[in-house]
Amino acid sequence: MQKMQVEIWSDVACPWCYIGKRRFETALAEFKHRDQVEVIWRSYQLDPEAPRTSDIKVSEIVAKKYGISTEQAMEANARITEMGAQVGIEYHFEKTLFGNTFNAHRLIHLGAKHNLQGAVKERLMKAYFTEGAAIGDTELLVQVVSEVGIDADEVRAVLDSDTYADEVRADVQRARLFGIQGVPFFAIDETYGISGAQPLEVFREVLVKAWTEAHPLINIGAASQDAGICEDGSCSI
Repeated sequence: MQKMQVEIWSDVACPWCYIGKRRFETALAEFKHRDQVEVIWRSYQLDPEAPRTSDIKVSEIVAKKYGISTEQAMEANARITEMGAQVGIEYHFEKTLFGNTFNAHRLIHLGAKHNLQGAVKERLMKAYFTEGAAIGDTELLVQVVSEVGIDADEVRAVLDSDTYADEVRADVQRARLFGIQGVPFFAIDETYGISGAQPLEVFREVLVKAWTEAHPLINIGAASQDAGICEDGSCSI
């Protein structure tokens, strides 16, 4: 049986992507056909021009981007922190540093090679949002990705080359073809699209709907008098 495919565009440095990840994974864990669902993490960069590493706090970037004060940005981050806590995410925006996620996305593609794509994605987001790690730092990336079970030498070899760079760019181009302008974005069998970190109920409903439409129940054989079927009032007990 062909698996139902869910493509998820997100950025490691996107707080709503982390919350969306948690909500989707909760819905998927409850879905009775979860073993027939293939999840593919697609690359997306909110700021491809970001420096590889910096000492700039994300609250400063948010303030500048939206034309608000740093205090207002911190208040917005506090609200996201509360929502994250509800799904088991521990945000520490006070130590989250602005950085470029391109190499992190390359390592997520490396994770797919080892059937560890979701684990690599999770570890990178935790490193960035919870631990305040410099997401563009080579040594940091080698350390955290090797923790999920990929040999450190292989991770370093990828970072020292252009391996998976084309795959990252292809994901971004595919997002453009889909008309995606923000993340997270979930595409199911290239038919259903879910934009944003929607409530858990939305993910539950769309998974069921997509599966039902892709696997319709086919009634074999019409009912007849000798078909061996109980109809209303015909099989009293």
